[in-house]
Amino acid sequence: MRYSSQVKPISYLKANAAEVLAQLAREREPLLITQNGEARAVLQDLASFEETQQTLALLKILALGQQEVEAGKVKPLADVVGRLRGRRAAD
Repeated sequence: MRYSSQVKPISYLKANAAEVLAQLAREREPLLITQNGEARAVLQDLASFEETQQTLALLKILALGQQEVEAGKVKPLADVVGRLRGRRAAD
């Protein structure tokens, strides 16, 4: 994805908001908004934003899991399975 083709000044966004939103939903590529020639914001469609948030949450969970493995906070699989089976039998 080339962000250089998706750069618009804030004045364009103000004048063409509905068109910009339709384009975002259709193309699912972020739009870089500039103000006074400097990058100020990135605008993206809601579906892409939600996917990004889900991906970040999963990566955070994986990183936390990796930290626990490195810290030695692990249990043998057989112990965990046995404990779960014991709980299941008790219900």
